[in-house]
This record gives sequence, C-alpha cells and structure tokens, in this order.
Amino acid sequence: MTFFSRSTMEEGIDLDPTSSDSAQHDDTRGLPLENRDKSRWERIWPALACGAGLFSDGYLNTVIGQVNTILVKIYGDGYKNSSAQQNVASLAFAGTVIGQLFFGWLSDHYSRKWSLMISTSILIVFAALCAGSYGYHGSVTGLFAALTAYRFLIGIGIGGEYSTGSVACAESTGELKAGHRNRYFILFTNVQMDIGFVLASLVPMILVLIFTENHLRATWRVALALGVLPPLSLFYLRLKLKEPEEFSRETMKDTRTPWWLVIKFYWVRLSIVSLIWFIYDFSMYSFSIYSSAWLALILGKSAPLWKIFAWNTVLNAFYLPGAVGGAFLSDWIGPRMALAIGAGLQGLVGFFMSGLYSRLNTAAHVGSFVFVYGVFLSLGEVGPGNNIGLVASKTCATAIRGQYYAVAAAWGKIGAFVGTYVFPIIQSHAPGGADSTRGGQDPFFVSSSLCLLSAVMAFFFLPHIGQDSITAEDFKFREHLERHGWDTRQMGAGKPRAASTDGGGGENGVGV
Repeated sequence: MTFFSRSTMEEGIDLDPTSSDSAQHDDTRGLPLENRDKSRWERIWPALACGAGLFSDGYLNTVIGQVNTILVKIYGDGYKNSSAQQNVASLAFAGTVIGQLFFGWLSDHYSRKWSLMISTSILIVFAALCAGSYGYHGSVTGLFAALTAYRFLIGIGIGGEYSTGSVACAESTGELKAGHRNRYFILFTNVQMDIGFVLASLVPMILVLIFTENHLRATWRVALALGVLPPLSLFYLRLKLKEPEEFSRETMKDTRTPWWLVIKFYWVRLSIVSLIWFIYDFSMYSFSIYSSAWLALILGKSAPLWKIFAWNTVLNAFYLPGAVGGAFLSDWIGPRMALAIGAGLQGLVGFFMSGLYSRLNTAAHVGSFVFVYGVFLSLGEVGPGNNIGLVASKTCATAIRGQYYAVAAAWGKIGAFVGTYVFPIIQSHAPGGADSTRGGQDPFFVSSSLCLLSAVMAFFFLPHIGQDSITAEDFKFREHLERHGWDTRQMGAGKPRAASTDGGGGENGVGV
C-alpha cells in the first residue's frame, strides 16, 4: 500500500518502487495547473465555454414565468385553472434533476467534453420545439401538453449544463492565476445565469412592444425561440474543447469506482451542501417564476403587460450587482464566509420586507417594493447564488466530481420543484387568501427563516476552500483510498486496471 507525503506529492514523486511507469506518467500530479505553458486566453476560453451554458438555465427557466403570464392573458381561466400553469414551469425542474444525475455519471465515466456536446444538442432541439408547440388539429389542450412535455425534455439538457459544464469549468479555472480562480468560475457560471434572468424579462417586454398585446401568440413563441441562440453559439467552442487536465490525471473512468470508500469519505459534506442548495433554490426559483404575477397584482389589472415585464426586468437586474461584486468577495474572504454572510444578510432583509409588506404592496410604492426585493435577491447572489456551485465543485475529488455535484445540484432543483408548488399553497392558505397582505408576507417569512438556517450551516459545517482546493482534495482522496488498500495507480485517463496492493483491495476496497 502506497502513501504520499505532502512534500513528495508537490515534487511529483511516486514513492512506490514498483511503479516506475506510473511515476513517469504521473510526474505532474499535485503541481498547480497554472504552471502549464499556456497563454491567458488559452486558459480562460475553456472555462468560459464550459460554464456559460448556464445562461440557458437562467433564460429558459425564467422566461417561462413571463410566458405563463402571457398564456393566462390569451387563454384566461382555461389556462389559469388547468394543471398546465404549474406543470409548464415545474416539470422542467423534474427533467433537470434527471439530466443532472445522468450527465453527472456520464461526465465522470465517459467524457467531460462529449457530455457537454450532448447536453448542448438537447438544449438546441427542445428549445426550438418549445417555441413551435402545437396541439393536434389546433387543440389548446394538446398545445399545453406539448409545451409541458418539451419543457420536461429541455430540463434534461439544462441538467447536463450543471453536472458537466460547471464541473469542467471549475477544473479549467485551476489553470488560471491563483487569487482569481473563484471569481472566474462565478463570472462564467452564475453571472451568466443571472444575465439570463435579466434577458428573460427584457426580451418579452421588447417583444410585447413590437407585436402589441393584440399578437401575444407571436410574443411567447419568439421569446422561447430565442432560447435556441445561446447553446447554438457555444456549440463550436465546445467542439474545440479538450478534456480538463485535472480530469485527465485523476479520472476513474477506466476502472471501477470504490463507492463504499467514496460514501464514507464524503457523505456528511455532501449532505450539508445539498441541503443548502435545496433551501436556496426553494426560494430563488419560486420567486423568479411568480415575480411577474406579483407585480401584476401590485400594479393592478389595468397595467399594460410591457410595464409588468419592465418592472420585472428592473427586479432581475438586482441579481447582477450581487453576483459580480460577490465574485470578487469569494476570492478575498473565501466561498464559505461569502456564502454565510450573504445568506445571513438576505434573511434579515427578507424579514424586514415581510414586516413592511403591507406598505410596499401598493401601486404607489412599487418602486420601493422592487428596490427592497431587489436587495433581497442581490444578497442571495452574494451568498449561496455565487458560492453553492463553487462549494459543490471544489469540496470533492475530481474522480467523482460530476456525480457529487450532480447529487447536490439535483437536491437544489428538487427544492425549486417543491417551491413552485409550495409557494402558491402558502399564499392560498394565508389568512385572507393569496391576494391578501399575508399572502405576500408569508413566502418572505418562510424564505428568510431558511436563509438564516443556510448561513448557520455554511459557517459551522462547510470546510475552508482555498485557491488550490481541487488539487488538495485530490491528494486527500488518494490518501484515503490508499489507507484502505485501493491502488491509486489505476487513476488517470488511459490507465490499465491494477490489482490492489494488499492483493484484494482490503475489506472496503472493492470497486462496484
């Protein structure tokens, strides 16, 4: 059984005298990836190409809120009282969970690059089909069913962007300058998603002004059709990608994964990360989907549709200052502290908003409502919005990163799925009903309480995450495997399978 000391690992020396071939092959193990002889652009563009696909998540999952509002205008109670109103928004989350788990496994056991290419292709095809949804012989019910089915399938492609795109982006940022890695990960992932949020309100507003409210059928179809452009623009860049260096030297795709050892090492940490992500998405996605409907209630039924979307654009624009400013904060104080501080402050602002909701919930104070609500959203980006994906991608070993990230992100989307169903229930069961003051207060009260819980969990239970956490985590994981008799010479792309050094892998070293 082999062990590495810190000094020998940094020097790239394998202490096992029987593994000279392995030593020659792995003499880069443990070296900072920024030492590679590449230009700055050569290091940056792979991270951008991998991460920017999350723009599609931000746009496609948020524009459906505006599309829902339009469909209610077009079809009235026939749509509003149908299950389609909730299913069109929520089933994309169900598809995303399936996509996250499938592509998480695929990216670890097959390829980061080709998993990305498959998910990109799914996004292009089903974004186009969503825009062209049509019921048999013009059936309205059939249209709703088709749109719901395509939304589920587009969710599978979005899931691939999480467990392949974000993971590959994190590994690619390891080649960037130390002290800048966290911000680039955030700028290429979460900030892209937030730009998608903003455009998901701005584009329908412009389309309503172009087509007018007399041609809303064209508005919602074009708004969905434009979702084809972002993944299409990334297709060529992703085709040129190579596998991340970290993945090439740490993968277990050519051997059997010792799952029992993986679970023993990571189950507690993964549970904490998953719960924080569940709480964040429970609130964030629910608020983003129903925000245009809330603004419609505040502004009144006579307000033009473009005006509702315009205020929603202003609201979503508040995501960006928190995301961009918080990206630098994550490098300065670390993701754990940034997450805890952001979530804690968001909870406090949420309680403040809940208490003053009766004053803010009027057409005369819609500007104040949007500002306070915007600050609430912005602080969410400073905290878990920016950092939960970063934490998930840097608190585990490269060999199982896709699946680890997929499980955490899947719990987040389950939270979003639950939230889109629970928020209307919270509102409808409030004293006075959904349109009352309590109907608006209660969701903020619930969300703010959960924010404070997230802050406590992050501060006390998440590990410190430094600039070289990916490399350090790989080292710790290899030590753990070797301590239990699993032969780490099997790790790395193109490696032949090798028997464990104790002759059988030890009691816990059996791969499955």
